[in-house]
Amino acid sequence: MKNLKWVSVVVFVTLFYISFQSIRADGTNSVAAKPTPYPLDHCVVSGEKFGGDMGKPIEFIYKTNDINQEIKFCCPMCKPQFVKDPDKYMKEIKDAESKNAKK
Repeated sequence: MKNLKWVSVVVFVTLFYISFQSIRADGTNSVAAKPTPYPLDHCVVSGEKFGGDMGKPIEFIYKTNDINQEIKFCCPMCKPQFVKDPDKYMKEIKDAESKNAKK
């Protein structure tokens, strides 16, 4: 019974260590890399300015292998449109980031 307890402890510690290492596998010193801030003052899907009749923007983190981007929508109905064709909207966001970087 004593051996079973030690085996359980060793297995638990090993699993914890492996999961911790996989979290940091992206090469950063943080547990999760912060997403790139959303560069626009309007919804990328509808073009509506934030803070109007729709209230606070809906925030969403779009993640792929090489992208970790914060996205904001004016309403919940815009997110499915974004998900249908993210490349189209990500191009507009990247263009806005480039313009902001030049300023």
